Amino acid sequence: MGNEQLQSIHLHPVKAFRSLALREAVVEPWGLAGDRRWALIDDGGKVVTQRQRAHLALAAAELLPDGGLRLSAPGMEPLAVPVPGAVTTVPVDIFGEKVEGVPAESPAVHAWCSEYVGAEVRLVHMDDPGTRRPVDPEHALPGETVSFADGYPLLLTTASSLDALNSLIARGDHADEGPLPMNRFRPNVVVSGTAAWAEDDWSRVAVGEVTFRVAKMCGRCVVTTTDQTTAQRGREPLRTLGRHRRFGQMLVFGQNLIPESPGTIRVGDPVTVLG
Repeated sequence: MGNEQLQSIHLHPVKAFRSLALREAVVEPWGLAGDRRWALIDDGGKVVTQRQRAHLALAAAELLPDGGLRLSAPGMEPLAVPVPGAVTTVPVDIFGEKVEGVPAESPAVHAWCSEYVGAEVRLVHMDDPGTRRPVDPEHALPGETVSFADGYPLLLTTASSLDALNSLIARGDHADEGPLPMNRFRPNVVVSGTAAWAEDDWSRVAVGEVTFRVAKMCGRCVVTTTDQTTAQRGREPLRTLGRHRRFGQMLVFGQNLIPESPGTIRVGDPVTVLG
């Protein structure tokens, strides 16, 4: 369409916690700087997300200049968490994939997180995202890595596709649940000025000075049915995606990106489809 631009940028310092809106962000090979470098694990080492604990949507993590965090959540006193100094790792199971993570050093941090979650959990940090976790080789080049994100360095969505989806929801069985906001889909970058679903056909894209390869469509899960301001679950958008956006086994909204170059992206940057 010729007037595509970056509408918004979203960072998730702790996987499954509330997103932060930014005006600009540094793109590193494994994703936005500071995005999903921390995660919660249960007593078996499995990553805990909104899939199991919807109320994680209400917890927030402010990213501190040194890479540490300031945690806050309803009913909890805020808590500062420094980056662990010791590099003693524990195994982390992220959707069946084994990765190493570094636990926060203070027992008070794990106690805080466990109290809020309502179960025994630990907060872990990915100390070296350049080596810890390769991207699925079926959709990546050798050496490409990712943080504790679901599978890929960045997730892109478009405003026009959300508008189109909301129009479909409005005509469906659960119209009262719409329109849905973009935060249901927890993207890193949102693009405006495209045709609806145009991103389905992209293979490479530039956002300002940074180029990305489109790795694969993003299959959606129950997290999209979670109101990010109340933690209440509904049926949408999965009901409508199942009827209109089914690709094989996936219900699709958005595209996973892998950076081809580092740099800084800013709200308002032009977005150029390269292929």
